[in-house]
Amino acid sequence: MSRIILIYGVAAGLIVIVPMSLMLANAEHGSAATSMFTGYLIMLLALSLVFFGVKRRRDRDLGGVIRFVPALLAGLGISAVAGVIYVIGWEITLAVTDFAFIDSYSSAAVEAARARGASSADVAAVVAEMDEFRRQYANPLFRLPMTFIEIFPVGLLVSLISAALLRNSRFLPAR
Repeated sequence: MSRIILIYGVAAGLIVIVPMSLMLANAEHGSAATSMFTGYLIMLLALSLVFFGVKRRRDRDLGGVIRFVPALLAGLGISAVAGVIYVIGWEITLAVTDFAFIDSYSSAAVEAARARGASSADVAAVVAEMDEFRRQYANPLFRLPMTFIEIFPVGLLVSLISAALLRNSRFLPAR
């Protein structure tokens, strides 16, 4: 089982981090909302490998039958490996771009406040909030778990759905 978790987890992590790194490199071309939507869509598509990993485990290793908890644990394992790969890839991307993400994220938040017509006091509050966030984001003990938490809930959701579907041996049976 650990081989399946590693193979599918590494593949899912790489499928997520490559487009995400490209999105960061081209960040000035899209809005924050579009980037966030696209990012989570990429995560969802990449973490569909959880389904295929659990199905492979069920069909090839377990003779076409898997219970909910073992299926869920396999899915969570794949999701955890994908999350670790995502965190490592994100750290590499940040290092290569000299942490440009945090500056553009902060600037976008301040500009969004101005665009919606916030008062100067509200804009000042956003600037102070972004300065605090920049300080926190510089700390790896804050940044690493926060990055992992971006992807893992998506993996948890896909794992739950996959385990629920694949526990039924008649759902997409092995050929």
